Amino acid sequence: MQFLDDSLLPENQEKLVIQVAPYGPQWSPSDSDDIPVTLDEQIQKAVDCYNAGATVLHVHVREADGKGSKRMSMFNEMLARLREAVPKMVLQVGGSISFAPEDEGQEAKWLSDDTRHMLAELNPRPDQVTVAINTTQMNLMELMTERDYVGTSLTNPAIQAAYRDMIVPSNPSWHEEHIRRLVASGIQPHFMLGTLTGLETVERMIRRGVYCGPLILNYVAIGGGAAGLHPADMLEFVRRTPDGAVLTIETLNRNVAPMTTMAIAMGLHVRVGIEDTLFGPDGQRATSVQQIEKMVRIARELNREVATGDDAHRIYQIGRQWTSADETLENLGMAPNRQPMQRGVPLRLAT
Repeated sequence: MQFLDDSLLPENQEKLVIQVAPYGPQWSPSDSDDIPVTLDEQIQKAVDCYNAGATVLHVHVREADGKGSKRMSMFNEMLARLREAVPKMVLQVGGSISFAPEDEGQEAKWLSDDTRHMLAELNPRPDQVTVAINTTQMNLMELMTERDYVGTSLTNPAIQAAYRDMIVPSNPSWHEEHIRRLVASGIQPHFMLGTLTGLETVERMIRRGVYCGPLILNYVAIGGGAAGLHPADMLEFVRRTPDGAVLTIETLNRNVAPMTTMAIAMGLHVRVGIEDTLFGPDGQRATSVQQIEKMVRIARELNREVATGDDAHRIYQIGRQWTSADETLENLGMAPNRQPMQRGVPLRLAT
């Protein structure tokens, strides 16, 4: 992304889109009084988050016993009720669909390829499904300290071991087919990228015409195979992100507030919620709603407007697709593909 002399002035920045992940599938209901369990509670949590200022909802679903649901019928029911309760929110289904282990000591793993492909068949369809690119480690414990999980189920060594060894499976044949199915169903892929190599893979897919649509990204700074917490790494990812992309900063634990504050100042977007942290920067428990309210206050201090639901749909370009690699590159502000016999740096399509 380019930063001009006036890029840090709020009047030249897009309105702030706040994503919220309020369902926290890695936590047990006993870990926090902010974890909704019944379907009514899960819907009310979405309403509360929207009223606080969040306009993108990261959706996971729990069964009545509090365990993460893996049933498509449960997701369908949740989405149908969310469409009625928060019609202006962008509904973003988490592509991991409740990877939390169901029993003590069970391996934490994502569901099978065929099962994850079924996300393209959800009805009503969500606006987005998150997509990880390239198989990688997802060690959720690497950046955790005891202070981050004291008094929760993560004190259990068996559960810690399960999350420490978790793998994100996303080989090319899977993620290219998954993206194809999502787009065919009118669902926008939301790319969750923890490395520059992931960004490069997505850019290559765009150049080859595998994906022809808006580039909506989360920079995932959770360590353990994804990006860490060094601000220079985040800034390099920002610098390498195409100008026409939409970039949200996502991190974990007490790092959420400082990292998202930098994002707000730079004109980027933010993600908060108990899936990322149970605590505010002061070390005190903070609900998803309280975390959203903090983002709104910080944005107001910087005179940056907070997006409405309509704004979020416009900024995310929900429903938009393009017809070719050339058209996609142009809309994303990326250099065109090299044409035959073209030398030097391609700055425009050869005529």
